[in-house]
Amino acid sequence: MPHPQPVFEPTLGQLEPSRIRIKQLRLRTFVGFNEEEQEKRQDVVINIAVEYDALRAARSDRPEDALNYRTITKRVIDLVENNRFLLLEKLVHDILALVLEHEAALRAEVEVDKPHALRFSDSVSLTMSAQRDC
Repeated sequence: MPHPQPVFEPTLGQLEPSRIRIKQLRLRTFVGFNEEEQEKRQDVVINIAVEYDALRAARSDRPEDALNYRTITKRVIDLVENNRFLLLEKLVHDILALVLEHEAALRAEVEVDKPHALRFSDSVSLTMSAQRDC
């Protein structure tokens, strides 16, 4: 059964890029340079925002026209869980680079929290963002 046609189609200006967010992805990895951090996996909480042109997918309602966030998430899980990082900066940078490898991604922002990294603090986090070179 075909989908009903949209009742509203923006006609003024240009549609801004859409943003898809992967929120609170909780993984475990080796991150840090202290002896204890090198011997025991720690929790990390990852937030990713990816900007892309979603208009084609919105108009077609076809999955192949959309950004495949499941594929991106699986690759992030593999990267984080199967590597070791001395610095939070390296972990965030590597995730950001992986996300921007997806050809539909125009811009991305990655934030990684390291819970309980400091006494009296819920977490320490680092955020990086970048856009694709055109």
